[in-house]
Amino acid sequence: MKNNVPLYCIVLALFCAACGGNTGKSEWKLVWEDNFDAPALDTATWSKIPRWTPEWAKFMSADEACYAIADGNLILKGLINTDRQADTATYLTGGVYTKYKRSFHGGRLEVRAKLQGATGAWPAIWLKPAEEAKYPWPTGGEIDIMERLNYDSIAYQTVHSYYTHHLDLKNDPPQGGTRRIDPDGYNTYAVEMYPDSVVFFINGNRTLAYPRIETDKEGQFPFDKPYYLLIDMQLGGPWVGGIDPADLPVEMKVDWVRYYRKDTCGSGR
Repeated sequence: MKNNVPLYCIVLALFCAACGGNTGKSEWKLVWEDNFDAPALDTATWSKIPRWTPEWAKFMSADEACYAIADGNLILKGLINTDRQADTATYLTGGVYTKYKRSFHGGRLEVRAKLQGATGAWPAIWLKPAEEAKYPWPTGGEIDIMERLNYDSIAYQTVHSYYTHHLDLKNDPPQGGTRRIDPDGYNTYAVEMYPDSVVFFINGNRTLAYPRIETDKEGQFPFDKPYYLLIDMQLGGPWVGGIDPADLPVEMKVDWVRYYRKDTCGSGR
């Protein structure tokens, strides 16, 4: 039988097959990751978080005792300071960030971590604006991918902005929520960042979406901009409560960090 199918139809069919049969289907493409397999922290991406005035940062330290890399994990610790002559802080905590080195604008960010419980432990995985001087808190927004308190079996996921903080509009739309985690094992925390929404996940399950809405109120959705990532083992503060020294040291193990972008077949992006 004679084949009368035009050549361009054959080419189109082959193109569709290469794209999985759907030329409009978007997929996540891994564009960067850190599996912490190297013997030392990658200083081209990460810096140790310095001590600062906010409650979460008041025990941050560059002390090597607060950091380790072992068995493919970055380990961040909260511990009692045993050398008060070198550093007068009662406790020391380890934390890293990508500030001035790597930023994330849109896409999907995932972190797999294991959180040891302790009274006063407040580990966090979160995002702040890359241009922090231009967008001071809370104007530029804050995206909390994960916060856990004490020995909780839940994690908090929240956004903060001028709208939620200064205008106190926390429920229109809801600014955060909680979801159960494995308190003794590894969990994967993720956020997807779009021009019109921020979407959270825990262990692959969608937990919360915070949308851009039509409003005449200021600063409702400042999240469509580059952000840097912070991962830190915090201790104490009004929200988490007091610290029990008998529970220390406490550790936060980070197995990997991965960043994805949407990739549409044939888009060239």
